[in-house]
Amino acid sequence: MEIFDKLFYYSITFYNSPKPDYQRAILKQIDFSQKMIALVGAKGVGKTTLLHQYMAELDLGFSRLKNILYISLDNPIINGHKLLDIAEVFYQRGGKLLLVDEIHYQADFERDLKTIYDFFDLKVIFSGSSAIALDKADLSRRVVIYKVPVLSFREFLELKYQQSFQSYAITNILEHPLEVTAGILSHIKPLQYFADYLRYGAYPFFIEGEGVFLLKLTEAINKVIESDLPLIHHIDTKNITILKKLLVRLCESPPGELNMTSLSRDTGINIRTLYHYIDALDAGELIRIIGAKTKASMNKPEKILLNNPNLFQALCLSSNKGTLRESFFTSMLANHRINYAKSGDYLIDDTYLFEIGGKNKDFSQIKNLPNSYLAIDDIELGSERKIPLWLLGFLY
Repeated sequence: MEIFDKLFYYSITFYNSPKPDYQRAILKQIDFSQKMIALVGAKGVGKTTLLHQYMAELDLGFSRLKNILYISLDNPIINGHKLLDIAEVFYQRGGKLLLVDEIHYQADFERDLKTIYDFFDLKVIFSGSSAIALDKADLSRRVVIYKVPVLSFREFLELKYQQSFQSYAITNILEHPLEVTAGILSHIKPLQYFADYLRYGAYPFFIEGEGVFLLKLTEAINKVIESDLPLIHHIDTKNITILKKLLVRLCESPPGELNMTSLSRDTGINIRTLYHYIDALDAGELIRIIGAKTKASMNKPEKILLNNPNLFQALCLSSNKGTLRESFFTSMLANHRINYAKSGDYLIDDTYLFEIGGKNKDFSQIKNLPNSYLAIDDIELGSERKIPLWLLGFLY
């Protein structure tokens, strides 16, 4: 393969390039002994950095570095060369570890990965958009999948202020809120930084400067809408403006008050196509669909929010504060099962009921319900069942 030496050159260059010192907790949670590993997540959350940091940690001399190849399938020099063909040449040359970035740029990558897994003695670690489906060609039973979330509030504080903070299980936060909160407050005043997180703290590239953050976030959003989703979900590119209009409507609507029938009428697309677009935006982690415990009907859809609070900066001329709070809440609890409930706002793990609001919110809507809690904005220290909203940013 004529391009292979060029790909190896880019791989060496990638290995030698500067990498961030800060390591997210997920890097230590990945079982790198597995033969095939997937890192999936939203654009801009740091999947490439995780590949780079793992590669750098191997502490390789040049003789072993020849056994490792990093490629990105959006590199124009690949230009139609199949992943399987690249892997075959690499394997024939003694390759042991193949790192593949932006794997969704090859439309049928699932079949190639299945063949590589079955026939080559290669470890493969690949990253891709959260919108990809890994259940094709029996791939799901061959690959161990790790979802890379946005930065938590805790991680934002660590990265920006170079302090270490413990993460807490939800049971610890709910059973011992005063003790957990007091421990954090002895090191930092979180409310001084919480508004910063809501504006620009969910994506690691904020460290490059707040001035360029909005440009980079807008670029990431546009790449998902204009490239990833049409490629993966077969959306006609002429309807990209409709996807953007959907996102803007979510900015302006109070939580749960997006009317699908009127939205279908306003955008000029039928309800079935509208639901397809909403599912695509959810898969691309630009929005988050919160379902009820029972299947919602077409006339009363699940609650829909922007995926994380930073997206309001890029998409909204004005935003609803309640929606912003709920976007933060659901993004921090993304590793838990979230349903919306008739009483309260959200049911977590089929056990914990949460109502979310400002500091004047009371228990009137959930006072007689078991395992019910308030997640309250603008308070530093809570009480037995009143949890500061910012504290849920320490779940991971």
